[in-house]
Amino acid sequence: MSSISIIGLGNMAGALAGRALAGGNAVEIIGRDRVKAKELAAALGGATVGTFGTAPAGHIVILAVPYASVLPVVAHYGDALAGKVIIDICNPIAPDLKGFATPDGSSAAHEVAKAVPASAHVVKAFNTVFGHILAPGRQLDVLFAGDDTRAKTSVSAFIESLGLRPLDAGGLEVARWLEAAGLLMISLANHGVGNFNFTLGVSILS
Repeated sequence: MSSISIIGLGNMAGALAGRALAGGNAVEIIGRDRVKAKELAAALGGATVGTFGTAPAGHIVILAVPYASVLPVVAHYGDALAGKVIIDICNPIAPDLKGFATPDGSSAAHEVAKAVPASAHVVKAFNTVFGHILAPGRQLDVLFAGDDTRAKTSVSAFIESLGLRPLDAGGLEVARWLEAAGLLMISLANHGVGNFNFTLGVSILS
């Protein structure tokens, strides 16, 4: 199993932490508000609490914060992220839900990759899974993308430990299209589907 540090205290952080613990992973919860971090860890049972800004204990570090906070968090950690596998889960969608907050032609994952130490490796994952869908323990597909083979192998094994199916979408250049899929899902929820109680997956036909 894996050692995981989750930076963030929101719904996705809690859902991922819960499934990670159930899958036998070591989980560290980290947040700026240490009291809330302790409350989340206590509610989950079995998670430890890290100190915001110090080197995360986990080999895999999940950035479970909104895009507006991602780069400031990465900058705050700096060299403490050296050698880590960084999972970026955010959807960097503009407030009007019509585009992205990232620079044209880029992605949140690319911006993170430019900001972390050279020895850290960024993988895009989990942005096409809504937190409340993830929480109950359903079997779902998780699309992921990254450039480093070893990092993707680690992330794939972690996804499998959650009882989910990892689907390798390719190199980090695909991250912008995974983020576009995230925007598509939100648009579907607000229009054609009418709610957020659905998931994105792949069916293999014989």
